[in-house]
Amino acid sequence: MAERVLVLVGSRKGAFVLESAPARAEWTVRGPYLAGQNVMHLAFDPRTDTMFAAVGDPWFGSRVYRSTDLGHTWDEPQTGPAFPVETGLTLEKIWNVTPGRPEEPGVVYAGVEPAALFKSSDGGGTWDFVRSLNDHPTRPTWEPGAGGLCLHTVVLDPGDLQRMYVAISSAGVFRTTDGGATWETANQGTRANFLPDQEPVYPDYGQCVHKVVMNPAEPARLYQQNHCGVYRSDDGAASWVEITEGLPTDFGFGIAVHPQNPDTVWVCPSISGYEHWVPGAEMAVYRSRDRGESWTKLTRGLPQGAFVNVLRDAMAVDTLPIPGVYVGTNTGQLFHSADEGDSWHLAPALFPMINSVETAVLQA
Repeated sequence: MAERVLVLVGSRKGAFVLESAPARAEWTVRGPYLAGQNVMHLAFDPRTDTMFAAVGDPWFGSRVYRSTDLGHTWDEPQTGPAFPVETGLTLEKIWNVTPGRPEEPGVVYAGVEPAALFKSSDGGGTWDFVRSLNDHPTRPTWEPGAGGLCLHTVVLDPGDLQRMYVAISSAGVFRTTDGGATWETANQGTRANFLPDQEPVYPDYGQCVHKVVMNPAEPARLYQQNHCGVYRSDDGAASWVEITEGLPTDFGFGIAVHPQNPDTVWVCPSISGYEHWVPGAEMAVYRSRDRGESWTKLTRGLPQGAFVNVLRDAMAVDTLPIPGVYVGTNTGQLFHSADEGDSWHLAPALFPMINSVETAVLQA
């Protein structure tokens, strides 16, 4: 059967879908869908071939939209995730939507601002507040990062339905091993030195984690791009080892891991929390093939003299045997590589500010 590669782009002003053959040499672009809306994240659900769009917009509201025809049309949800009245919280933005695993049909998760987790058991039709995370004893002391107090990442263990992870800026990584009944902090070994000249500190929580990714072939292996470094865990986030050495800075947002090889990971560093662009205005992706022990700088085809940034959800890989790597910028360029980052090409469109990039490989 012929395969098709889809790249899903969530932007500040709508959603776009790019399509290509497995060679990934030529692309067609569709969209914008949900035009004008702030699409924080797009996700594809291979269980039902459904696309989900997490919208966090001050004008249109915050809802999760669904498409069952690969993005050509979208439903118009009347409601979205909403906090119970007794919490005193008001939903500001939906940051992430993550479909559940094949063994849990209908389950979809949404991460929101202010930081909280919602779960749907009917494919995104209705949403339940995951109260157990909100009731964590550290919750009253969670502090927002520069982008707000947001639960922006949901990572599901493909082999253990009881295990999942969430990442919150700026509270850190939290882990459940009992299906969400209870949560524990999972930040051992990650720094939280935000003030100038402050000595490195390693608190139990309060880290400004920017993104966490998991290798599905080895679920105990996770990587993290943090406000203070890049880290690897080999034990399901029980502990983290810093792997920043060899990178130009310890700050960044985008990170992606090889779908088959747990030793290969890509990052796109930025300068700092105050200078949100690539070091030296020289766009580069760094690749490690040895678990972050060493890094290779990849620039072929990427712009130089470019004051651009890559946001936390704007790096992705596809699942072909030689995976494609995709990087979107805050100035609307989407770069793609079919050779694991050795060379890069610009997609045939200039998009609004790119919030997220995700992929899907379909059998035609």
